[in-house]
Amino acid sequence: MRCYLGIDNGGTVTKAALYTQEGVELAVESVKTEVFGEHAGFVERDMDQMREANYTVIRNLLARTGVAAADIAGIACTGHGKGLYLWGKDGHPVRPGIISTDNRAWEYPLRWQADGTADKVFAKTFQKILACQPVSLLAWLKDNEPESIPNIQWIFECKDYVRFCLTGEAFAELTDYSGANLVNLETRAYDDGLLALFALEDLRGCLPPLRASTDICGRVSAEAARQTGLAEGTPVMGGMFDIDACAVAVGVASPEHICMIAGTWSINEYVSRTPVKDKSVMMNSLFCLPEYYLIEECSPTSAGNFEWFVDTLLPELAAQAKAQGRKVYKLADEWVDAVPISEFCPIFLPFLMASNAHPLAKATFVGLDAYHGRAHLVKSIYEGVAFSHKYHLDRLLKSRTTPVRSIRLAGGVANSPQWVRIFADVLGYPIEIVDIKETGTLGCAMNVAVSLGDYAGFEQAAARMIKVREPVMPIASHVEAYTKRYAMYKRILEALDPIWNDMRKVADGK
Repeated sequence: MRCYLGIDNGGTVTKAALYTQEGVELAVESVKTEVFGEHAGFVERDMDQMREANYTVIRNLLARTGVAAADIAGIACTGHGKGLYLWGKDGHPVRPGIISTDNRAWEYPLRWQADGTADKVFAKTFQKILACQPVSLLAWLKDNEPESIPNIQWIFECKDYVRFCLTGEAFAELTDYSGANLVNLETRAYDDGLLALFALEDLRGCLPPLRASTDICGRVSAEAARQTGLAEGTPVMGGMFDIDACAVAVGVASPEHICMIAGTWSINEYVSRTPVKDKSVMMNSLFCLPEYYLIEECSPTSAGNFEWFVDTLLPELAAQAKAQGRKVYKLADEWVDAVPISEFCPIFLPFLMASNAHPLAKATFVGLDAYHGRAHLVKSIYEGVAFSHKYHLDRLLKSRTTPVRSIRLAGGVANSPQWVRIFADVLGYPIEIVDIKETGTLGCAMNVAVSLGDYAGFEQAAARMIKVREPVMPIASHVEAYTKRYAMYKRILEALDPIWNDMRKVADGK
């Protein structure tokens, strides 16, 4: 049986899954990965533990399925974009990996905006500069942790580090690095002038050679085979940025659909044959289909807020769900079902990790009173996350010339019928879900299939490997109610905007 192995490293979970040529998911294995931070805004992970987590899920997957290693035709990896994973000249990680929700370098994009650097960078990358991008984090390290710099051999993105662990070969895949302000989108190559703008030209030799998603970027090494049970020599593809993998897995290989990924990050995107150069969107990057650019609006303001809420404030609900043999998120869905659309829930700003409004904005409930219970707060989070996605969608729509046929939704939110309903009513578009559990790993499987020539391209792979469910249509009366609440959400953002700088000063003891 010919199979494809997909590996997905998100901000908190490492997953591996096996698929047949027809897209049938044989099994998924996952482990939660530990993150830590010494200071507010720091989000890091141990890179050695990360490597072992990947070895573990692969090993467990093979044991669970009984699939012979020789039947795995190829492997592709995906993972969160941005962040920073540094490999040292001494053959070890330079320091802990930095995850994409890290906000330590928040001042650098503001500084580059003020001194004109951002405009010069935009002319080459068509991107805004984010605090979590490698360029900002490397600048921060130079200023605050200079002892790390001399030991750097390779500057990796998340999934490129995982591929390196499997093969021992260092490559930089284009979809990831083109979304990191490291690549000139006109030339599709590193640009010495661009690196000089960030004062990073001395690290040019630490950037691995660029490759495409469908290139074979090494083969499973003897050590990785010993650790995982994979066959030595199994080809490992370039893989792709997780936003590309999810877009591929939900069939967004043409401009008529918008892809939304509602996980830790709020990802909102569509593909276009030309980049958007008027600065109306946050990000242009190179899509895994070479004829397309990926047009993106994003921020870490999505379902990760609800995961924090459950873990931190509802531990007894998790215990109750476990005792009943149920998932805690299904109990939360029942709570949301019990609150009718006519009842006003507080307006929630989903800014626990970062913001898409002000760089220092924080999460808050506005409009809370003694009548409200936990069910109202849960529904507030569902609604606030949908409002944050709409905030990005509004920006995307200004740049589009193609009408939107539907929104294809992926990520944790897609597993909740109640949350999908709220998305349809808040956004005002049909919401389509692909009938698959793990879109990231499925996108990787499709990547392998195309790389090996089993399918002529991603569109043909999608036609054979995915199934789209019937759309969830918006309800007119709900759309009207949410239009009013979304207007209030935006007014709250505007009203609080002057506060955040002062709040930071107070928090810093100034």
